[in-house]
Amino acid sequence: MIIKVCGMRDADNIRAVESLGVNWMGFIFYGPSSRNVESLPSYLPQDAKRVGVFVDEDPLAVSIRVKQFGLDMVQLHGSEDIRYIGRIRALCPGITVIKALSIESAKDLEQASAYFGMVEYLLFDTKAKLVGGNGVQFDWSILNSYRGTVPFILSGGIGPDDAGRVNGFSHPMMAGIDLNSRFESSPALKDVESLKSFLSQIKNLNS
Repeated sequence: MIIKVCGMRDADNIRAVESLGVNWMGFIFYGPSSRNVESLPSYLPQDAKRVGVFVDEDPLAVSIRVKQFGLDMVQLHGSEDIRYIGRIRALCPGITVIKALSIESAKDLEQASAYFGMVEYLLFDTKAKLVGGNGVQFDWSILNSYRGTVPFILSGGIGPDDAGRVNGFSHPMMAGIDLNSRFESSPALKDVESLKSFLSQIKNLNS
């Protein structure tokens, strides 16, 4: 299972979280977010994949961030369509694309089909006022009706007490989970011990 920790910014915190063995680390490039990254941290993950999170950003600006931060992936959290994704791929050859979709009901899953064959992953997040980082879960049983061919990352309000619930949820296309606000001591600063305990529970429950 892919473990993605999103909303990183502080160099020491990045280093500490990476030492836990997480697979992906997310950096948010969106001005209104309390986790927005404005400058290059003095340390970036060397083992974990680097994911840049954008919301309807100009494709050229995305490509600049990809080069500046050495991003392996871009996660698109706005209304980006397949033409936009094509532009990103042209500017950033070899980039992995994740398209985030806001979920409240089974009907929201219908939008996923527009991205089949265009992205490597989908990310299913809770439909809410804020763009990510709301700390609120949606009804995961909705995803039982997902029949797509694109693997997905489960996101939205997963917290320290949810290890059993995560392990109890099964879907053939679920590739991993996204952890963010409920593991923070303050915006963009993760509670390393809380993450460590959670990941240990996940591992033990899977063994």
